[in-house]
Amino acid sequence: MSRVVGRALTPSLVGRLSQEDLASRVGAALPLVTVDGDGRPHPMMVSYLELRAYDATTVGLVIHAASDSARNLEARDVATLLIVEPDVVAYVKLRRVDGPLPVVEDPRLAYFLLGVEEVREDAASPEEGSARIVAGLRFAPVVPLDSAWARVTLAAVARPRARV
Repeated sequence: MSRVVGRALTPSLVGRLSQEDLASRVGAALPLVTVDGDGRPHPMMVSYLELRAYDATTVGLVIHAASDSARNLEARDVATLLIVEPDVVAYVKLRRVDGPLPVVEDPRLAYFLLGVEEVREDAASPEEGSARIVAGLRFAPVVPLDSAWARVTLAAVARPRARV
């Protein structure tokens, strides 16, 4: 059962999403859900490489500019990030602050600045006993952090940015 833990990322989630320990998190897949034109959830997978928490209330995201998710985020302003791993299950409700902004080094990509609106954490209810997540979503092969795409993506989320 999930419970609201606040309107900002917990210190643990800031650390997880700050890219401080990116090498150990590469390969994890995180569902990001936007809302499509019919009001239905539209999921996509992102990695810890493509998003970065700058602080407890601000997150940067780099995704393909031509994707349905980018169009949904631009049109309806909201997304929910799911972190489903053995040590934490959290749902981060986000709102677009700005974007899409171009990623000059790769015009196929777009940058979004997102504000955290609500954070929920999930844990087994008493009826579920000791049920828990035993493995998170993973993908392979893992993108090398020194690859051209990874370098461009990391540079794009290195600092928060918005139109002046």
